[in-house]
Amino acid sequence: MHQSNDAGPGRARPPLQRTTVLRCAGAALTGALVFAVLLLLVRTGWPPLARLDRGWASLLHRYALRHPVWTAAMQTFADLGAPWVMRTLLGAVAAWLWATRTRTLAAWAAAAALLGWAADRAGRALTDRPRPHFADPVAVAPGPSFPSGHALASAVTCGALLVLLWPRAERPVRAAAGGAAALVALGVGWTRIALGANWPSDVPAGWAAALVVLAAPALALELWRPGRIGRDVRRLRRRARPRVQRVLAPPLPPVGAAGPAGLGGAAGPAGLGGAAGPDRPGGPAGPSGLGGPSGPSGSAWSVGPLSPVEPVGRAESAAERDPGRS
Repeated sequence: MHQSNDAGPGRARPPLQRTTVLRCAGAALTGALVFAVLLLLVRTGWPPLARLDRGWASLLHRYALRHPVWTAAMQTFADLGAPWVMRTLLGAVAAWLWATRTRTLAAWAAAAALLGWAADRAGRALTDRPRPHFADPVAVAPGPSFPSGHALASAVTCGALLVLLWPRAERPVRAAAGGAAALVALGVGWTRIALGANWPSDVPAGWAAALVVLAAPALALELWRPGRIGRDVRRLRRRARPRVQRVLAPPLPPVGAAGPAGLGGAAGPAGLGGAAGPDRPGGPAGPSGLGGPSGPSGSAWSVGPLSPVEPVGRAESAAERDPGRS
């Protein structure tokens, strides 16, 4: 029967997972620091960053105008990585986790999706940065530019899926999944720059915000309910193990058992190597055994239990052995 880990009267509180706390705290602080630095540089209009943004945006816009196939491919990839698509996918994963009774991980996934949407809105309200403007744009997006909503949503969803898959997979699968998640997040962010929908500095700001969005709820859950994340991760790992069906065979009889026709039985009438059977070859007292110490027609060599034995026909009668007595 499953016992709850909730702390109550007379029940010890589960130990805090320090490794999880340190990892989540480090990731959240790193993402918050990078986002804060980019936010400060954008709001103050730092000239080197502004020149970098304008130069890359103009260069990629000219390339997009000259290569319509490239532009169409970028637009298709950007549509597949749209924020509403990524958040819907993460919401479906959260529902599946809830159905599999990994409720803590389900709450974490749902919180990441909601916090990602809130971080996107908050960043846009803080900067109100206009998007790149061209006389002949290849893509148009509404609202402020900082941070990139596509980059934030894709990084949150890919990161969450990778975290959920990691404990269930072997090393080759982990490497492939990590590479795929990185390619999707980087590719979606790149499409926003290539299409002129965001400035280059908007995309890393979205990635940094995604790191905070993923790590902060995990840290809060671990501090509030210690051990719950690890418990759900172990439950997912158990579900990923291959289910092997046990097949129980009947037990073998012990050596020397009294089977009626067994091989090596002690009293079977027709077994091979029995102790007292009249017609068994190799028996120590059989009248016609092969190699028995008391048999009248035994040979001088003994036959072990695993030695090859010539095929034996029917036993000779007394008349056949001594025709003169008939």
